[in-house]
Amino acid sequence: MRFLLSLLIFSAFTLNAQVHLVEGRIYIAKRTISPIELDGKGDDASWLTADWSSTFVDIEGSKKPLPLWDTRVKMLWDDQYFYFYAELEEPHIWAKLTQRDAVIFRDNDFEIFVDPDGDTHNYFEYEVNAFNTIWDLLLTKPYRDQGHAINAFDAKGLISKVHVDGTVNDPSDEDRFWSVEVAIPWKVFQEITKASSPPKVNDTWRVNFSRVQWQTNIIGDSYIKKKGSDGKDLSEFNWVWSPQRAIAMHEPEFWGTVTFSDLKADQRPNFISDFGSEEVRQLLFHIHREEIAYHRKEKAYLDDKSALINQKVFSVGKPIRWEIEVSNFGYDAYMQHPFNANIWWHINETGKLTQIKR
Repeated sequence: MRFLLSLLIFSAFTLNAQVHLVEGRIYIAKRTISPIELDGKGDDASWLTADWSSTFVDIEGSKKPLPLWDTRVKMLWDDQYFYFYAELEEPHIWAKLTQRDAVIFRDNDFEIFVDPDGDTHNYFEYEVNAFNTIWDLLLTKPYRDQGHAINAFDAKGLISKVHVDGTVNDPSDEDRFWSVEVAIPWKVFQEITKASSPPKVNDTWRVNFSRVQWQTNIIGDSYIKKKGSDGKDLSEFNWVWSPQRAIAMHEPEFWGTVTFSDLKADQRPNFISDFGSEEVRQLLFHIHREEIAYHRKEKAYLDDKSALINQKVFSVGKPIRWEIEVSNFGYDAYMQHPFNANIWWHINETGKLTQIKR
């Protein structure tokens, strides 16, 4: 039986306010077995033997129904590129935008998010529609931390191809799917991170995918977005690989993890995830969100540990050692890995997460 790559990291802990279960998906990116010819079809030998991800879910996870149509992805790598292939089931394929770096999610689209070092700062975003019109940009940090989107960022050497099994903008027939094939050169990530790029074997990056799907009516020979009673477009569906807890893609701490293996695409892996680090990451980002909310209201930072986290129950089955230091200008929270006393994680008011040794 094929090894299941759609594993979930479950991170459950008791806090003062009720917290939903956090799910983070895992994927093992293996190496190509032969050169890939990018045409959007995903029919090269490497793709045919690569593992599919789990199918996408609603961005809010189990709080919302499953998507109407399936979406799933594959990932591979070699010394030159990080490769992605996605298939989006779709009975009516349409697109309008044709200018590069337009706001592509105003059409139905597919999106890739990559944070190589996992600190939630300086991460890459790519969006594409069925016309293969792309928008590539750099986010300095999440918007909640006063981050900015740099639209002028150009992913030099990126290759993007789209294949349509059907017809675009023709409501008279029924389509099957559209697929996306992307190759991102490692030098793109070298510009935005200190992480090794290409990665070393067993390195782990934070990655997520999103599919924006608008509700439409067929009027004449066109697809027109449905309107609400206020005359505005109805809200889009947001379907993702790793659920985000809320309608908010720009919370990178909830993205999935991709581990780079030296196995070939047709080989089965033996993989163990670092659950302890994931637990600590999620707890520190809970502290960060609590500190942001408190500072917004009180113009100060909170140093009451019991008010930030009720530490009675952790899913790892043991208390986790942590510390917090507060000043007029910010806070520093430190948390120890539950199974490796030499590893600590740190976060502060900027929202940047780093692993340290103490």
